Amino acid sequence: MTGTFLLPDLAPVPQVMRAGDLAYGKGKVLLVVIAHADDAAIFAGGVLALFVQAGWQVHVLRVTDDRWDSVGLVEAETIARNAAELRAAAKVLGLAGVEDLGWQTDVLGDASRVALRERLIHAVRRLKPYALLGFDPNSVLYEDNLDHKVLAEALDEAFWTAMFDKHHPEHFAEGLGPHGSVERWYFGRMVAAVTHVFDTSNVIETQMRAVACHSTPIANMAAQYALQAATAGRPQGETVAALTDPTQALCAQLCLAAAEKGRPFDLAAAEYLRLHRTRFARDIA
Repeated sequence: MTGTFLLPDLAPVPQVMRAGDLAYGKGKVLLVVIAHADDAAIFAGGVLALFVQAGWQVHVLRVTDDRWDSVGLVEAETIARNAAELRAAAKVLGLAGVEDLGWQTDVLGDASRVALRERLIHAVRRLKPYALLGFDPNSVLYEDNLDHKVLAEALDEAFWTAMFDKHHPEHFAEGLGPHGSVERWYFGRMVAAVTHVFDTSNVIETQMRAVACHSTPIANMAAQYALQAATAGRPQGETVAALTDPTQALCAQLCLAAAEKGRPFDLAAAEYLRLHRTRFARDIA
């Protein structure tokens, strides 16, 4: 999360969203598909809190096991800690459920795209979400994590292939059937064409409490920052704050970014998303 925060290109008239604007989905399922444990809280924690406030049933599906996202820990402990921290963050946000696929982290580029898509199709058919939320496949220009890129493309394909009655008939043997979601919400490091600006002013503290649950990957971020500072020859004192309390440092940076996003819309804090809504649902919200 280091570096200058940049505002992405905005759609002609982005719609400002608050919890009340999501009331059309009360009781409906939002399926959030993430690559890593901390993705949901960092990229969309405020948005998820608003969906929950509006009465949506929010489920998170994590694809990888995050076995390498730590510093100074063995793989088994890293896996266990990240799984527990994700569930702690989900509790803070009020999410309805968390599931893990357990794929090895940071190597989705070597994984079968079709096999990954099948697992996502299975989740869509099983949970029957009204809407999906995940990484924006059109924002990959600003994305340096291959896991994020691969997952974005797989989820986008799963959105429509889950509706086919000939894709993965083994699912039907389990009692599942084709399912059509009607909304795709996208987040990213820099969303390519923002359609909706979520007012997170009243939930930013909740988001930061969820982010703070992820102490294991945050410590790893701090260690990377220290390595970069050493390479750049920066004085050691400049990294002390981040290394002493990396969670506080990250939360402060995220709050500044949220304030920067909100400023053009007179909001104290905001998150940007892009929406693709099936035409049958356009009169609903």
